[in-house]
Amino acid sequence: MNGGNSLRTPIIIANWKMYKTRAEAASFCDAFLPLIADNNDVDAVICAPFTQLDVLQNRLSASNVAYGAQNFYPVAEGAFTGEVSLPMLQELGVQYVIVGHSERRELFKEDNALVQQKVKAAYTAGIQPILCVGERLDQREAGETIAHCAGQMLSAMEGLSEAELLTLIVAYEPIWAIGTGKTATAADAQEVISALRSAVAEKYGNTVADAVRFQYGGSVKPENIAELMAQPDIDGALVGGASLKPDSFAQLVNYQK
Repeated sequence: MNGGNSLRTPIIIANWKMYKTRAEAASFCDAFLPLIADNNDVDAVICAPFTQLDVLQNRLSASNVAYGAQNFYPVAEGAFTGEVSLPMLQELGVQYVIVGHSERRELFKEDNALVQQKVKAAYTAGIQPILCVGERLDQREAGETIAHCAGQMLSAMEGLSEAELLTLIVAYEPIWAIGTGKTATAADAQEVISALRSAVAEKYGNTVADAVRFQYGGSVKPENIAELMAQPDIDGALVGGASLKPDSFAQLVNYQK
């Protein structure tokens, strides 16, 4: 059983980052879909590089697995060399998009203002944003985790309608645990996510706070997924490395079985 509120459907999202060719994406889908075909209790999503989205559209559209993009630029068109717009993603049937991932914030200098603009733009386009927040190790050691993550989250929520707030997905990913093999304990992750949910309640009320789905991300793997998902405020996982192999990702989606 999911530890979270029964009204919040568990959601497990693959973030393939900059991995896989089109052929590899196709073979992944062919191997993965049979493994989770009878699982309608969990929302499963694959977020892939732009070049693979039409492959996922072809392979997943008739399945119980959704697909998403990892990034976009929040302007419909224009002189933004190298960028991809929401109308381009809409054309490919994209249902989800990752916003504010720590790699975008740290490596590509995306600030809270741009993240807020992206969240609002995604909703306006009818694409569900997955909002990422997380702290560096030095911030954690300084006791700034909750203030920092809540600040990122509440900034991104500014200007959203109640209907948008009610469907928000927030992924808490401590930066020091991403791809390092280090994982926040289930208790640590629960503590932070519970505090984030409380911050939502304080600003937007309990109805919104009870509806927002919170994920944990950062070295999630089959060995720790059940313990994480048993926590009362954790509704899902945003998965990097362990989502790259069909059997591994299937174990995560099927954590209840």
